[in-house]
Amino acid sequence: MRLAAVGLPKKCKTLHPYPRTRDDSRPPPRIRRVIDREQVLHVARLARLRLDEAELERMTGELSGILQHVDRIAELDLDGVEPTSHVVELENVLRADEPRPSWPRDVVLGQAPDPVDGAFRVPSPQAEA
Repeated sequence: MRLAAVGLPKKCKTLHPYPRTRDDSRPPPRIRRVIDREQVLHVARLARLRLDEAELERMTGELSGILQHVDRIAELDLDGVEPTSHVVELENVLRADEPRPSWPRDVVLGQAPDPVDGAFRVPSPQAEA
């Protein structure tokens, strides 16, 4: 599956290094190990994760793939490309904050169960239940 390279330089045609078609029965190319088993074990210990052998092997492959993609991105000539936080333009969907008259104090406090000195009386959060 090919992915569109949104916001990347023209020389970058795809985001996936190994585009495959549906009828392609060849296995994907083997990913070169960028991070070794000991480094993955070290990171797992720091994160207090217990990984079995299968998980350790899978994580080593996945982290190597991620680091390879980071290396590929680092090779791109990004001079003149504006930094972005999102690939699509975001709009504020909230209404404009415009001042408007509020309710009269006596009307609002008239509905309060226990008003005191022009304010609401509420139970103290520190009071025992």
